[in-house]
Amino acid sequence: MGNQRKNMLIYLAVISVVIAGFFLLFDDGINSSEEIPMSSLIALTENPPIGQRVKILVSGDELDIKLGNENYTSRKEPGSSIYQILQEAEVNPANYEVEVKGSSGLGGIFSILLSFLPLILFGGILIFMMRQAQGGANNAMGFGKSKAKRFVGAKATVTFSDVAGVTEAKQELEEVVEFLKNPERFLALGARIPRGVLLVGPPGTGKTLIARAVAGEAGVPFFSISGSEFVEMFVGVGASRVRDLFEQAKKHSPCIVFVDEIDAVGRHRGAGLGGGHDEREQTLNQILVEMDGFDNSSNVIVLASTNRPDILDPALLRPGRFDRRVVLDNPDISGRKAILEVHSKGKPLEAEVELDKIAKQTPGFSGADLANLVNEAAILAARRGAKKIGLASLVESIDRVIAGPARKSKVITEEEREVTAFHEAGHAVVAHNIPAADPVHKVSIISRGQMGGYTRYLPEKDRYLQTKSQFKAYIAAAMGGRVAEKLKFGEITTGASNDIQVATNMAKEMVTTYGMSEKLGLRSYGRKQETVFLGRDGTEQRDYSGKTEEIIDQEINMLLTEGEKEAERILKKYSEQMESLAKYLLDYETIDEEELVRLLSGEDVSPPLVGETLAHSGDQPNSKTKKSEIPPSDIEPQAN
Repeated sequence: MGNQRKNMLIYLAVISVVIAGFFLLFDDGINSSEEIPMSSLIALTENPPIGQRVKILVSGDELDIKLGNENYTSRKEPGSSIYQILQEAEVNPANYEVEVKGSSGLGGIFSILLSFLPLILFGGILIFMMRQAQGGANNAMGFGKSKAKRFVGAKATVTFSDVAGVTEAKQELEEVVEFLKNPERFLALGARIPRGVLLVGPPGTGKTLIARAVAGEAGVPFFSISGSEFVEMFVGVGASRVRDLFEQAKKHSPCIVFVDEIDAVGRHRGAGLGGGHDEREQTLNQILVEMDGFDNSSNVIVLASTNRPDILDPALLRPGRFDRRVVLDNPDISGRKAILEVHSKGKPLEAEVELDKIAKQTPGFSGADLANLVNEAAILAARRGAKKIGLASLVESIDRVIAGPARKSKVITEEEREVTAFHEAGHAVVAHNIPAADPVHKVSIISRGQMGGYTRYLPEKDRYLQTKSQFKAYIAAAMGGRVAEKLKFGEITTGASNDIQVATNMAKEMVTTYGMSEKLGLRSYGRKQETVFLGRDGTEQRDYSGKTEEIIDQEINMLLTEGEKEAERILKKYSEQMESLAKYLLDYETIDEEELVRLLSGEDVSPPLVGETLAHSGDQPNSKTKKSEIPPSDIEPQAN
């Protein structure tokens, strides 16, 4: 901030000098009168108009002449006297009046400055350039300094009470806190606390938050830096910053050094995933040396977080460096309820709000998703003018977190709306009548994001294993939309494109990964490079023959065909259920699980009340669920 002010003052000074020089140089030209020679001046004084006198103001060699309303200027020879000139010309003294103006010290100073103005400007510019170069040199001297932010003492106010849903991880890190508070307890038994703790997990699970909670519980300095801040264009800069960081950490021992997204600098060395990079590799080498150089009496603990542990260098993960790995996964239903309770503190909730029900509707949500959900609900309640956060706002916020606001202004034809209703009804009816399928939680034809409608399935409990019958049920339910279109309208649309893609991927996984094909047996086909916690597949290396590939294609087609036939059998048998559900969706747009079960059982379902309709405006697609909990086919973009 100080350097910026100095630069601003220098800029203002240079601009002021330039403006002053401009006016000094050109002021006379701007305000000048008619200049006349000395002979004309003599002629004016010899024959002035009757009753007027020529007034002459002498300023050095400059002459300002005034005759009535007319002004003139002239110059005399240096050293000569205007009196003497007029006397020699025999001009009557009664015709003119001479006034001599003495030169002031200030005018002389301005004259001197004016003469030296170009030199002053040149010198000012030269000094400015030298100062800038000196500042660049100072920056170059600090180029290798660490950019870590240090939080000391009371500033790290986050504690374990602010972290929920990761009970096991908190227990693991309590030992770290205990070591920082009472290291003698461990050293007396010859124990050594892990020098490095690696926090791994999907994005949004609270890796950075729990690291700051460790610092808050221990009450020690907390150095925070991103892995990308070590990497620069110049080789050796990153290694220098690593050295400086660990030197600062030793000076402030005991302390915690937290490196966020360490995969930016800790990638596997050599030609592998991520490639090679001289600067990155030198920086990694320096990290390895610094971490292995700590002695047992140094109370410095290194925490690091990543969601890509699969690409980290093995030397970084060996015992003695990051020798403890703490996994933070997406929370289960009890963890989600605890997280919702933490983030709802200080927020007024309606008496009808039950957080365990919201937790049940959000399988697969991370801690960051749940925090955003509660915040969005508070914003929606404020927008509606409510004094407390109600169930409708929480339900709507689930949708907004996942797919954005409802697109009620989207204009679609009545024909497309009818197709969407029967498409979603097909999904729901097929899933409802297959025992292995998860219950249908909600069906909606409200457009949201890129979706024209969706059918959402919700398991009764969190599940981490899938059976073959469940996979087949998912494929049949995914085919239900396309089959419903074909049976009702005798035509198919592009609305089932995502259904087909999801069903195909699921059938492929069954055949090539889970060993659920009788022809191919218990074998995995294809070597995949996956991003473990990001949920995306990398490249696949084929390790099977072309003949085997044909069998794989046949098995996938068989599973898809069986699913289509099963969906067609169910929809033909329960065509009245499909018709009644589609009609209800056309009238009310959304139906939840309880109303759906009653409707498909043949009971009369009354239209939703105003409050229920408001809650239904927040109907959501699949809540970012894990593949092992709810199949990807639950999220269905409907091409309208």
